[in-house]
Amino acid sequence: MNPLALFVVHRAASSTLALPAMTESITLRSADADDLPAVNAVIERAVMVWDLPERVKRLSLSTYSYSPLDLEHLEVVVAERRGGDIMGVAAWEEADAAGTPAGCSGLLLHGIYVDPAAHRHGIGTKLLAAVQAAARERAVDGILVKAQRGAEGFFVSRGFRKLPVLDPGRDYPHRYWMPLQAR
Repeated sequence: MNPLALFVVHRAASSTLALPAMTESITLRSADADDLPAVNAVIERAVMVWDLPERVKRLSLSTYSYSPLDLEHLEVVVAERRGGDIMGVAAWEEADAAGTPAGCSGLLLHGIYVDPAAHRHGIGTKLLAAVQAAARERAVDGILVKAQRGAEGFFVSRGFRKLPVLDPGRDYPHRYWMPLQAR
């Protein structure tokens, strides 16, 4: 098993990852309650660059923020730059079978958020690798994400496929599924 998978599953080690075009290194680790102000600040900065009306971003921001209670129910991993700056966050939990393709088990990725100042340096990809490692360790069939419309390119380019809207009253229109390869 690769070191990243061991870290995510056992939380016993960290993996330092060099970023292209950046001199600092990034470490992935589990978030704790002390991280929440920095985590939520990254999420706020990320949401504020989405292609949505300002009022919508402002009103919806609280639904994206995490609390200590969330840490009891979700896996939350941060991407931390040397010196302690949190530059990205990913959160996931077991997916409800009603949301996954028929007969599949999966993890529900609540989101990958990267500080806009660190976009396009591989942090989102590294956070997704942590989610994939957790999914493989749990032996689930894939990863489900209900993405923001502007994130489609990120997820599709990494192997997610858009799920059809079968029930417009129930199905979120930007759902993506990444089946995992044979374990």
